[in-house]
Amino acid sequence: MNRDTIIGFVLIAVVLIGFSWWNQPSAEQIEAARLQDSLQAVAQEQAEKAKKEAKRAVVDSSAVDTTAVDTTTLFHATLNGTSEKVVLKNSKLEVTLDTKGGVVRKAVIKDFKSIDNQPDVTLFDEKDQNMTFMLAGKQENIVTSEMFFTPTDVTDSTVTMMAKASNGGEIALKYRLGKDYLLSFSLETRGLANIFAPSYKEMEIEWTDHCRQQEKGFSFENRYTSIYYKESKSGSTDKLSESSDKEEQTEEQTDWVAFRNQFFSVALISKDNFAAGAQLTSTMEEKGSGYLKQFDAKMKTAFDPTGKKASEFEMYIGPNDFRLIKDVEQQSAFGKDLDLEQLVDLGWWLLRWINRWFTLYVFDWLTGFGFNMGIVLILITILLKVITFPMVKKSYMSSAKMRVLKPKFEEATKQYDKPEDQMKKQQEMMSLYSKYGVSPLSGCLPMLIQMPIWLAMFFFVPNAIQLRGQSFLWMSDLSTYDPIIEWGKNVWGIGDHLSLTCILFCGAQLLYTWFSMQQQKDQMVGQQAEQMKVMQWMMYLMPLMFFFIFNDYSSGLNFYYFVSLFMSAAIMYTLRKTTDDAKLLAILEANYQANKNNPKKQSGLAARLEAMQKQAEEMKKQRR
Repeated sequence: MNRDTIIGFVLIAVVLIGFSWWNQPSAEQIEAARLQDSLQAVAQEQAEKAKKEAKRAVVDSSAVDTTAVDTTTLFHATLNGTSEKVVLKNSKLEVTLDTKGGVVRKAVIKDFKSIDNQPDVTLFDEKDQNMTFMLAGKQENIVTSEMFFTPTDVTDSTVTMMAKASNGGEIALKYRLGKDYLLSFSLETRGLANIFAPSYKEMEIEWTDHCRQQEKGFSFENRYTSIYYKESKSGSTDKLSESSDKEEQTEEQTDWVAFRNQFFSVALISKDNFAAGAQLTSTMEEKGSGYLKQFDAKMKTAFDPTGKKASEFEMYIGPNDFRLIKDVEQQSAFGKDLDLEQLVDLGWWLLRWINRWFTLYVFDWLTGFGFNMGIVLILITILLKVITFPMVKKSYMSSAKMRVLKPKFEEATKQYDKPEDQMKKQQEMMSLYSKYGVSPLSGCLPMLIQMPIWLAMFFFVPNAIQLRGQSFLWMSDLSTYDPIIEWGKNVWGIGDHLSLTCILFCGAQLLYTWFSMQQQKDQMVGQQAEQMKVMQWMMYLMPLMFFFIFNDYSSGLNFYYFVSLFMSAAIMYTLRKTTDDAKLLAILEANYQANKNNPKKQSGLAARLEAMQKQAEEMKKQRR
């Protein structure tokens, strides 16, 4: 680059910098611009707020008929009035309807104690939940939340909410409360066919719920609080994430949408299904607010503007009790396989199968005797231990055989200490296992069989509403944590309390781990024993990890795991004390004498190892 080029670039830079400085705004101009931006931001915020409060559907411009009659004052008389309450009730449920909007605004589930020790649970009230039906006319949107309805035909179980139009037409919302937790209702119009486009066949529903915290453990209850829905075609049930804010659109028609917390649900069922593309939103709330999540559902369903056919719905408002929901579902008049019992989360497919066809029946059988729920958990644990004891004993005896044979294995394989001889060492050990009649894998299978039961109980116990409010020993409520000490501030990883059953569970886990490690160490040979040292430290850290996970969990679940692990440790200790090592070794020596001259006496695993050894040696020769 020559001197003239450099001078040219410098001059261009000076001109640009000077021009920018000359045209920069003054302090007054900057302040005016900032004020203008602030005003615009406020105006935008107010506009968005007004839009949300309006709750009017967007009318498709293609549906507008310029020859239609003027309907701007069609329901003008219903836009002013006084809010009145109408109560429908039975022995299980009480729902309150508001003439403003004509919908259910409060639900009280009876005979379930509330978080503030009231005899009944208020699932939601007028501050928490609302439902709006929106009909898009040719020139006017009909929004039920803005209208005052007139109640007629009022009884303890029925009411009809009427809204009269200026042309003589009307909108009717008819409600009927069943014998327990099922509320049936319908929406129909009369004399309003001319205000809708001929192609108009769907209405919109906006349903919102500020989901209340009903249990003591905010974090634990939040894990089981979400929006559930059932797809009509596939028959599968899905849900939104419980752990984060989530917005989702349904991919196919749905039979129902439900707002579910840990022990209670409100499910809206449509006879004609909800159209695909329903928008479902779940927003997390802060601890201490008294609420868990904000739920919003925007859906569409069939609507007959001629009034010949009503849009029919049902609402399940009640506890998440598997058997109860199955019974209530039989009362549905829609003739669908609703699968509402999916609101009780029994786990993934295998775990759900175990809980559905085993745990539920055992639980119902034991509770039928009137036992305390803590006793029921103990009895379930004992029953499971009895069922799995043959497998546990087989596992232990397999380990005991390898323990008494350890000196012989070490002696027989001591010449294979070099790293390149490890395959020969394993082959020799497998040959000895076969001759002594020992299977090293038989100790693993029982544990694999027991693991699904452990995981199944992980889902079953927190969702068992029968434990809610039930006390046992020091535990005042088996469905939530049992603090021995609480403090008012959250500590990362621990929370604001220490749960006694969690401490007992982790202590039992530590005891069981120690017994297991001792058993494993007594049977390891050579490098296996060295590798076991690393493994045992990892195993000893597991109880600490479990403490941070389970400190928020229900005392019932922690108590079950504590009893189960303590019994497992006791069984292991008893088997160890009652096993005669000398007698066991004599039996194994007899097996060896019978099999030592039989080269074909080899386990499938040993045969595979031998084949792998030969293949490795052959490849080694080829490389050389």
